[in-house]
Amino acid sequence: MAVHLGKVLFSSVILLVVVITILFLLLELAPGDPIQTLVGDVPISDALREQIYATFGLDKPAWERYLIYMGNVLTGNLGVSFGTEVPVSQLIGERIGNTLALAIPSFILSTIGAVVIGSIAAKTRKRWLDTLLSGSAVALFSLPNFWLGLMLIILFSITLGWLPTQGKAPYGVEGIEVQYMILPLITMATSELAFKARIMRASMIESLGQDFMDTARSKGMADRAALWRHALPNALLPMVTVAGLSLSHVLAGSVLVERVFGWPGMGLLFIGAIERQDTFLVLGIVIVLTVTILIVNLVTDIVYGLVDPRLRSRVTRPVRSEP
Repeated sequence: MAVHLGKVLFSSVILLVVVITILFLLLELAPGDPIQTLVGDVPISDALREQIYATFGLDKPAWERYLIYMGNVLTGNLGVSFGTEVPVSQLIGERIGNTLALAIPSFILSTIGAVVIGSIAAKTRKRWLDTLLSGSAVALFSLPNFWLGLMLIILFSITLGWLPTQGKAPYGVEGIEVQYMILPLITMATSELAFKARIMRASMIESLGQDFMDTARSKGMADRAALWRHALPNALLPMVTVAGLSLSHVLAGSVLVERVFGWPGMGLLFIGAIERQDTFLVLGIVIVLTVTILIVNLVTDIVYGLVDPRLRSRVTRPVRSEP
């Protein structure tokens, strides 16, 4: 297990370096002038332009700026935002809590809902309830997040007037109010629930057909008891991997949802940074998201190794020496 985790950690570091390098090159090749974007349409003198370039280190060659930036990242310094002259780590720290406030409940609701719906669909296989649940899951998974969010706004905010459309609280109010979370939370959780429900259904069907279920029934165990004690725990094993990937997808997909609902999280900050060509802020957000996703994948590997009895037996089984 330790060797496996070491390999995963090493490959994660390599992947992070590759992601930073590719994104840095793409931002260098992107058209436009970040300094002109910063000051707007106001003309500036060459002397002032050179001063601003020197302030942000843009007067150096691209390869030198890349090496300097990578060295700063190793020390935890993500640079300073062009647009606000505020450290990137501070800007991210102010927004990451809002993103997690949506991502974590969305992950929990979609996972629990998927286990329940997938189990019911598998238990009622080839009946009308299974057809309804499976068909609904396919339909919901096919809906783009931004389109679903817009439809929810039209229905519940504009037509019915029940829920607010933008932000996390009324103007001037600190914190997050629940009514502002409902629509973005539903939008983020829907596609993830539908996808995981399909996985759970397939895993539960496979588990119900295993020999241990026949053994449990032959011993006189009721179907419901066999389902909860034997079929469900084994069917949950693939869901560990799927849940880890789902959390990563929720974090990455929060960009569009936050844009639709004006939710002041990292996604909205990321879009604004791209529009301003704020290189260091874009890189900083991508680094934080990438590291978070890599940590989630690493934790998923650890949890899967702990809950899967086959992998656990390989680790704990003593090695017999040959006589």
